[in-house]
Amino acid sequence: MLSACHGRIETQCATLRRLVPYLLAHGVDEEARTAATRVMHYFDTAAMHHHADEEDDLFPALIESMAGSDAICLREMIDGLKADHRALEASWRHLRDLLEGLAAGECVPLVADDVEALAVRYARHIEREEKELLPMAARLLSDDDLARIGRTMRERRGIDKA
Repeated sequence: MLSACHGRIETQCATLRRLVPYLLAHGVDEEARTAATRVMHYFDTAAMHHHADEEDDLFPALIESMAGSDAICLREMIDGLKADHRALEASWRHLRDLLEGLAAGECVPLVADDVEALAVRYARHIEREEKELLPMAARLLSDDDLARIGRTMRERRGIDKA
């Protein structure tokens, strides 16, 4: 579920990247307003759930599974990923204010550098999680741990599955 969410985050970042030149060419039309609304909805819900999935469920389970010096290295990685989450959330809040104006039909400047900052930050964060965190979780956590984390993720999203 976490890896699939990474793909959806990348899709939303790609939409944001396309929106910058689209606005220059077409202005704030219905398509731009719809795109802004959809991106806001995604980052306001699914992306925030994703951060909670990691911080509330995955990270504690990983720390609990480790001992000694390995736990220290893992804590450093987790602290870095949590710091990334805070920086991503701050970048998102800035862009969200602009997108909210666009969704309302206002002509606000969506700056490519701001969009790119969020997209690049997410790309780096996702790469680290895909290469380091998720393989570690697959290796260290039991099937029961993974099933429990999966249940919690589904509950957070209101998905009813056993």
